[in-house]
Amino acid sequence: MSKLALVTGATSGIGKAFAERLAADGYDLIIVGRNRERLEEFAADHTGTKVRTVVADLSTDDGVDTVAEICADEPLTMLVNNAGVAHYMPLAELPAHKARELVHVKVVAPTMLTRAAVAGMQERGEGAIVNVAGMIAFSGPAEKSVMPRRAVYAGSLAHLVAMSQTLSAELEDTGVQVQVLCPGVVATEFHARQGLDMSVMPRMSAEDVVTAGLRGLELGEVVCAPGVEDTALLDAVFRADLDAFGGQSPELASRYRSN
Repeated sequence: MSKLALVTGATSGIGKAFAERLAADGYDLIIVGRNRERLEEFAADHTGTKVRTVVADLSTDDGVDTVAEICADEPLTMLVNNAGVAHYMPLAELPAHKARELVHVKVVAPTMLTRAAVAGMQERGEGAIVNVAGMIAFSGPAEKSVMPRRAVYAGSLAHLVAMSQTLSAELEDTGVQVQVLCPGVVATEFHARQGLDMSVMPRMSAEDVVTAGLRGLELGEVVCAPGVEDTALLDAVFRADLDAFGGQSPELASRYRSN
């Protein structure tokens, strides 16, 4: 039986690298993006692979609904929620339409596409869902001097981490894997589109990110951080999360009580 993967944001960067690797691994592909010319160029360059192109803007309800319908109807082996926008700026300076676009692409779209795909995967007893986030998801406690402020972007990636971890637990023993892929700075067009020059900063290749993600699935990793050598660091973060969650009480904490 053939394997079928749907990849969003497949016209460049990590999404294109995923599509390239999955095609080489024998998958049939449904590739989604806003640039029709680039989608058709990919298909023309991969005549040995069955490629369906879907032009959709995941910053809109219509775009999300179009792709969600495909996710529900097609027997997907893998869903890669990769599409992204950045819009790096303080929240007070972030135009409303850009905030809406960011939340749609990185929160609404992955949520709705995953929802549409997961029931069929469960019925078939197999599948993998990869949500592409980033290490910025863990940057919330950083001081102002550490990096540019990007509250909505960091928050949207943190949503993907929590959703993926929780969904993975929901799907235990179903044959369906969930992974959130959290690279650091990657050498793609992503930052250039924001007017940021990252040429002097060491960056991981999109191909290496994909290698990590696919190997992470083999290893059973729910959170895959391609650039983190010491996985004990991640384990410590998640243990601390659970310690805080388990440390709650119905009684008011003493620091909030009047002297």
